[in-house]
Amino acid sequence: MVSISIVIRTLNEGKYLGECLSAIASQEIESMSIEVVSVDSGSTDETLEIAKAHGTRITHIKKSEFTFGRSLNRGCAFATGDILVLLSGHCIPVGPRWLADLVAPLREGIAVYSYGGQIGRQGVTKFSEHQLFAKYFPPENRVPQEGFFCNNANSALLRRAWEENPFDETITGLEDMALAKTLVARGEKIAYVGTAPVEHLHEESWKKVRIRFEREAIALQGIMPDVHVSFGDFLRYTVSGILTDWGQALNQGCLGREFASIVAFRTCQFWGAWRGNAATREISRARKEQYFYPS
Repeated sequence: MVSISIVIRTLNEGKYLGECLSAIASQEIESMSIEVVSVDSGSTDETLEIAKAHGTRITHIKKSEFTFGRSLNRGCAFATGDILVLLSGHCIPVGPRWLADLVAPLREGIAVYSYGGQIGRQGVTKFSEHQLFAKYFPPENRVPQEGFFCNNANSALLRRAWEENPFDETITGLEDMALAKTLVARGEKIAYVGTAPVEHLHEESWKKVRIRFEREAIALQGIMPDVHVSFGDFLRYTVSGILTDWGQALNQGCLGREFASIVAFRTCQFWGAWRGNAATREISRARKEQYFYPS
């Protein structure tokens, strides 16, 4: 029997954590033993009570110690499973096959690291965030995939791969892509499982949206040092993103309702990307547009 540890980073996740843990409890286990581990960084709401009520094992990390990579390393060390499933506390697994499908490439020896699809929720997710999910997390599987894109909001990793390559504790984000890049360079495979989606429920202020993309752009410098975003790129990507999203919203009959939020989201996204990227090296137009340009 394969042992699975689901590691969830939490900080005031009370709004959706109960729904997340209930969805985990409803999974079709298929000869797997499952434990759920929470790494909490100082919740002051009902997060810990909800976690305890669902039988979650809890460990802690101080806010002063927190980085995304260090928190995951703390949780993975605390966990006991042969496969480490990494899940955000505001992500809700979709359907009873989520876990089985997500870990299947690892159990079958096809990959050492997999990540699943992400979708939004009507009435919660910002319109432009829906467009990002559609771009980066299509419904089709790529097992294995090309490249090292990965996302720890919904992922699975062999314990032995983590033990040999712990998450980088110094970067400001994208610890998933940093690890995936290392693994691919060593000849390992990454799998994308579009049939194992979660609802990823971001509820952020516009300032937090900007900070998220700024933090990721800072981290991206170490992973893809040839990526440089100029002020001209910021203007071009912002205008293109807004126009593309306006077109999508018009087709969906919600342009009037979403008009301002689209402008705010795309401006915060690309302003954060520009601010966070201090690299001066030139990059080919094709590679820049592959990563940043909305499609």
